[in-house]
Amino acid sequence: MLLQAGRLVSSLTVKSNGGPLSGVLRVPGDKSISHRALLMAGLAHGTSRITGLSSGLDVVATRKALEAFGVAVEPAGAPGAWNVTGGSRSEPGGVIDVGNSGTSIRLLSGWAASLDALSVLVGDDSISRRPMGRVVEPLSAMGAKLDGRSHATLPPLVVRGGHLHGVDYEVPVPSAQVKGAVLLAGLSAEGATTVREALATRAHTEEMLPLWGADVTVEHRSVTVRPSRLDACAFHVPGDPSQAAFWVVAACVTPGSDVTVEKVYLGRGRAGFVDVLQRMGANVEVADYDPLSSVGDLHASYGPLRATTVGGDEVPSLIDEIPVLAVAAALASGTTTFADAGELRHKESDRVASTVGALRAVGFQAEGRPDGLVVEGSAGRPARGGTVDPAGDHRVAMSMAVAALAASGPVVIQGWECVQTSYPSFEEDMARCRPL
Repeated sequence: MLLQAGRLVSSLTVKSNGGPLSGVLRVPGDKSISHRALLMAGLAHGTSRITGLSSGLDVVATRKALEAFGVAVEPAGAPGAWNVTGGSRSEPGGVIDVGNSGTSIRLLSGWAASLDALSVLVGDDSISRRPMGRVVEPLSAMGAKLDGRSHATLPPLVVRGGHLHGVDYEVPVPSAQVKGAVLLAGLSAEGATTVREALATRAHTEEMLPLWGADVTVEHRSVTVRPSRLDACAFHVPGDPSQAAFWVVAACVTPGSDVTVEKVYLGRGRAGFVDVLQRMGANVEVADYDPLSSVGDLHASYGPLRATTVGGDEVPSLIDEIPVLAVAAALASGTTTFADAGELRHKESDRVASTVGALRAVGFQAEGRPDGLVVEGSAGRPARGGTVDPAGDHRVAMSMAVAALAASGPVVIQGWECVQTSYPSFEEDMARCRPL
C-alpha cells in the first residue's frame, strides 16, 4: 500500500497491495466527550485535569472558544493532557469561530446562554448551513435572547444570556447536541430544567455532569438538571467509537484481516454500529468490557457479510457511522437499506449525497433516498478504484479510505485535509494496521 499526500492539491492516494490488516490500535479520545469535558471544566471552580482529549480541529475550536471567554486552558505535559481552570467567565472581545464544528456551535450556545453577556458564534461555509432553530427554540424559552440569519435558524448566532429559568422541553428532532445545550444552560437557571426525548440519544452530558458535581436525575428518556455548582475533577476521555468503526469495518471487509481496537467507549447511544455489523454476519466481538466506565475492546476479523436493514430507534446510536457501514454494505451480499436517517442531510455535507457519490465513484451501486440510502452489495467484489470527492466531509473521506484498502485499483480522495477536524492521525494508524 502506498500513501501519498498531494503537494499541489490536498488529496490522499491509497493503493492496495491486497494484504490483510492486523494489529492492536488505540484511537483518539472521543470527540463528543472531549467537547463536553472542556465545557464542564470551564464552568467548574478550580482546575480540572483532562487526559486523552481529542486533538481534532473541532475540539481545538471548543478549546479556543473557552479561552476567548477567559477560561485558562493549558497543556499538562503528556499528549492529550490539559489543565482547565474555570469558574469565572467574561464577555468575549470578538466573535467565536467554531470552524467546521457543529457540536461546538450548538453546545456553546447553551454554555454561553448562562452568561450575562453577548456572544457571537460563527463558523465556516458548512456551519452556515447547519440548522440552529432547534437550539434557539428551547434556549429562548429559558429566557435567553438569540438571533441569527433566516429568523434565527442559521448561523452566525448571536446569544445574549443570563437570567434563565428552567423549562420542561421535549426535543422534536433526536439530538444529543440540543439536549446538551439545554442541560448546560439549565445549570444556572432558576428552577429545574428537564429534557425529554422520543428516541434516546448519546448520554454523554447526563453521564458526565455528575462527575463535576451537578444535580442530575435520569428517568427513562428524560433528564433533569437543577441549579448546580460544578467543582473541578480529573477526567479521562476514552477512545472514540466512531473512529474505531473505520478499523472494525476495514478488518471485516479486507481478506485475512484481524484487528483489535482497545479502550473504546461503548456506552448507550454509541455502539449501534457493532449491532448492525453483527447482524450482517461480521466477526466482531466486544472484549474486556467495564460496565462502570462503558469502555471495552473491539476485535474484528474478515468474513463474508450479508445485507440488512437499518432504521428506526437504532439510527441515533449510529448516525455518524452510516458512511462506513455503507462501505460494509457495498461489499456484502444483497441490498442494504438505511432509513429514518434524514439528519444525514444536515451534517458537514449532505451526507446522503456525498456517501452515494463516493460509493459510485469507485464502482459500487447506491441510491439516495429522502431519509437515507440504499446500497446494492457486490458480494465481496472490491471497489475498482477511482477519484472521490467527499464534499469536505471527514467521515466520508475516511470511509472511502477503508473501501480503498481492498480495492482493485488506486483510490484518490480529494480534499483529504477535512480529516483533520476529527482524526489527524488516521494515516499513521492506517500504516500501523498494514505496514508499507
